[in-house]
Amino acid sequence: MAEMTTRASHAAQDPSGKVVVPRRRPWRWVGVAFVLLIAAMALHGLITNQAFGWRTVFLYLFTRPIMAGLGMTLLLTVIAMAGGLLIGTVLAVMRDADSRLLSGASLAYTWFFRTVPVLVQLLFWFNFGALYKHVALGVPFGPELLSFDTNSLVSPFSAAVFGLMLSQGAYTGEIIRAGIRGVEPGQTRAALAIGMTRWQVFRVVVFPQALRIIIPALGNEVISMVKNTAMVSVLALSDLLYSAQLIYSRNYQTIPLLIVATIWYLVVVTLLTVLQSRLEKKFGRR
Repeated sequence: MAEMTTRASHAAQDPSGKVVVPRRRPWRWVGVAFVLLIAAMALHGLITNQAFGWRTVFLYLFTRPIMAGLGMTLLLTVIAMAGGLLIGTVLAVMRDADSRLLSGASLAYTWFFRTVPVLVQLLFWFNFGALYKHVALGVPFGPELLSFDTNSLVSPFSAAVFGLMLSQGAYTGEIIRAGIRGVEPGQTRAALAIGMTRWQVFRVVVFPQALRIIIPALGNEVISMVKNTAMVSVLALSDLLYSAQLIYSRNYQTIPLLIVATIWYLVVVTLLTVLQSRLEKKFGRR
């Protein structure tokens, strides 16, 4: 009865006097039922399959080695992204410079570090001592003032930082350059015409608008960096994954320890995704 009354009211409000009935979509319910069935089967398998070892998972989830590995993962992410942001900003400015030498150098850097896989770069920096035995500071083509043994400088941590940071700089530079070029050039010309300096134009006019383009892409790079840090395990650096590997190499609980690492990756990436969404909304409103 209530449904008939609602339809009648719609018909009365419609100038043509026709009743608008929503289109029936029976296959949508079939798809929903299929997805729910698959989800229920997956959940049942997670709960009943003893091979997952959930007791072991919760036993090691907050242990000191795992938390220390998580801290190392976050530290690598922060340092690599901060260094990559600095390098990328310089590369973006050089790429759009009037000098062909600066523009070409930026292009060559971006080409090289985007072409070589990150894992290869990590291994290269870790074995840098085989290429140069000593690193010296002094007058170019002149006497050396200070000399350091390369093997003492290049540790697993420094090799991981250099590999991740230099690679990230190439991607960040392209993101920043795309954001700056996404701003209408006429706004720059108009701002210069009213007497603003180029730094004022960049700070007040260009950069705030470019952030709306930069932040989503840069947020994705941060999330990717969290996951890319797992590759430093090949350097025997105790990040989250390597810490889990050390534990299951002793107790042979491979799957539960991999689940522990997976849970922490899920937590960190989820928090970063929420933060990225809020930043996008904030700068989108501005």
